Amino acid sequence: MPEGDSVWNTARVLQRALAGTRLTGSDFRVPQLAATDLTGWTVRESASRGKHLLLRLTAPDGRTDGGRDLTLHSHLRMDGAWRAYAPGERWAARPAHLIRAVLRSPGAVAVGYHLHELALTPTAAEESLVGHLGPDLLGPDWDPDEAVRRLAAHPDESIGEALLDQRNLAGVGNLYKCEVLFLRGVSPWTPVGAVPDLAGTVALAQRLLAANRGRWTQSTTGSLHRGQTSYVYGRRAQPCRRCGTAIRKAEQGERVTYWCPACQPDRP
Repeated sequence: MPEGDSVWNTARVLQRALAGTRLTGSDFRVPQLAATDLTGWTVRESASRGKHLLLRLTAPDGRTDGGRDLTLHSHLRMDGAWRAYAPGERWAARPAHLIRAVLRSPGAVAVGYHLHELALTPTAAEESLVGHLGPDLLGPDWDPDEAVRRLAAHPDESIGEALLDQRNLAGVGNLYKCEVLFLRGVSPWTPVGAVPDLAGTVALAQRLLAANRGRWTQSTTGSLHRGQTSYVYGRRAQPCRRCGTAIRKAEQGERVTYWCPACQPDRP
């Protein structure tokens, strides 16, 4: 699943490619938007909220809809992606049958692959799409106290599952969940109410995402070399970088989790 920092990066790619330009064409390959034509609409801004992408648009002059602003919303989930190409450049990122949206401007073409929850909604009603989310770790209104409050409201839930619940805090995916809990020495199965320093856990999650913002290689170890970017994530059966114990992997809820049984003891 894309983490909040990679979605933030994707929003910046679209911002650079499209913001301030008037669309010269659009092509939506999903039933709910198949007849939609955004030709002439101006892209005001590309933004992210947790793992959601919000492309804000302004209607062309003279439209009879009152010039209302619309937001094109998409969610990347496990396999979605947006790519920006120069006009005439070959679209090489994914097979063509995965394309769900194409936005053309004079200087760039944005292509959305395997997008989920693709929808157009009035910008004034964006909260209907993202209002349920907790504080965004990379957002301008990041509120660690509110994130802690939301987590603490479910003391019996495992901390591993609670960190992935976007209603608590928006942006943590499986990679950061595993890495944060390793660095804090907390078992992923620890109940939220038993986590020694919940505020410290939240603060570390925000620092890790912020440190990786602006680059595509995600590292929690400080190294960008292949095979050296994580402590536990993706390292099943490999030796822990701290103690040498074999890293373990198991299902937790709907996801898998990686942990060191020595550095993160007390799994039920």
